[in-house]
Amino acid sequence: MSEQTEHVKCLIIGSGPAGYTAAIYAARADLKPLMYTGMEEGGQLTTTTEVENYPGYPKGIQGPEMMKLFREQAERFQTDVRFGIATAVDFSSHPLQVTIDETKLIHADSVIIATGASAKWLGLASEQKHRLNGSGVTACAVCDGAFYRGQDVALVGGGDTAAEEATYLSKLCKKVYMIVRRDQLRASKAMQNRVLGIPNIEMVWDSETVEVLGDEMVNGVLVKNVKTGEQRTLHVTGFFVAIGHNPNTEIFKKWITLDEQGYIKTIPGTSRTNVEGVFAVGDAQDKVYRQAVTAAGTGCMGALDAERYLSDKGLH
Repeated sequence: MSEQTEHVKCLIIGSGPAGYTAAIYAARADLKPLMYTGMEEGGQLTTTTEVENYPGYPKGIQGPEMMKLFREQAERFQTDVRFGIATAVDFSSHPLQVTIDETKLIHADSVIIATGASAKWLGLASEQKHRLNGSGVTACAVCDGAFYRGQDVALVGGGDTAAEEATYLSKLCKKVYMIVRRDQLRASKAMQNRVLGIPNIEMVWDSETVEVLGDEMVNGVLVKNVKTGEQRTLHVTGFFVAIGHNPNTEIFKKWITLDEQGYIKTIPGTSRTNVEGVFAVGDAQDKVYRQAVTAAGTGCMGALDAERYLSDKGLH
């Protein structure tokens, strides 16, 4: 590694709604935050087309445009936003050390982790085509379910998240096909009983997705029974993938306490982690809500917690 080093009061790792909100609050508190955006500048919202459930946008807004506005607001208050990826950390002493792009070392009096989470996908070429085009494939029923009101949709997954999202979709959509690879759900008994009791959810057992159909927009899903080999086309206009998320927390696991799924554990009611001066916000520590508005709320918490920490330490 080169000898490039820099010392900052507040380093923010990640640039979704949580990271940018943290930056806005930290900058207004004169913490002079430095943000490294990560590989996906703007986070998961940059892969979302229409956002209709964020307050303040009565006509909705495109995800990338929304994150552009977040960045402009953060920079208005002199946040130093840079493209770069945190590749290693050393939280054994203070100041905290974070390596960027394997070449630059940042010494930080406080660190706000806003690295988010990434949805798991099936990996089908047709799935990715429609996901990237915003033409009918999504990993968030709460975010995008309203676009399919009164329509038939399919959802893949068998755990609690899939059951919750199928339940949510059943209230909006005419029919929900739930594609499950096994002959039973992995969800909790309570969730199983709820889903199996909803009349407009049809279970497609022992099945896997072969292809998402449609040229410009999704118009069907080809599924195969893994026991018989029989194939079937489900005529739907939307395809929801609910097989889980991976929190982007791998580089922190030596220092930060994670749960069994890799999400950062914070002290309840705060953004504080087990390491003094390190705060976690957004989807990196939230496996329950995973919404832009809740991420932004925790970003605010992270900045306020960091400001109080720095003041208590006489560093601000």
